[in-house]
Amino acid sequence: PILAAEPPLPEMPRMNNGPRALDHPLYALLLAEDIAGFNARRAAGEAVSLQGAMLRGLDLRGLDARDLDLRDACLRGCDLRGIDLRHAQLAGATITEARVSGCWFPDDFTADEIRLALEKGTRLRISRR
Repeated sequence: PILAAEPPLPEMPRMNNGPRALDHPLYALLLAEDIAGFNARRAAGEAVSLQGAMLRGLDLRGLDARDLDLRDACLRGCDLRGIDLRHAQLAGATITEARVSGCWFPDDFTADEIRLALEKGTRLRISRR
C-alpha cells in the first residue's frame, strides 16, 4: 500500500522578540536625547508606545515616564538617574548596566529583581507577591 504523505505543517510567523528601532517622531527625539522636546510633545497629547524599543546607552534623565509603555525595551547602559518609573510599564525591559540612582521603580518589582536585572542582565519580571 502507498502511504499518504503527511500534510505540511503551516508556516509559523517569525517572531522578533529583540529590541528594535521605531519609526516614530517621539522615538527620534529620544535618540537625539531631546528629552525636553519629548516631554513637551507628550504633554501636548501626542502618544507613543516604546514597547520593544532600542534605547541602549541614552541619557534619559528628566524623562517624564508617567504612563509610558517600555515593556521589552532595551534600556541597557541608559542614564535613568532620578526618573520616576512608578507609573511606567516595564515588564520584560532590560536595564543591565543602567545608572539608576534616585530612580523610582514600580511596586511590582522587588529590589532583588531590579538588582538581578542591573547586574546579571535578566529582564524585569513582575513579582507575584
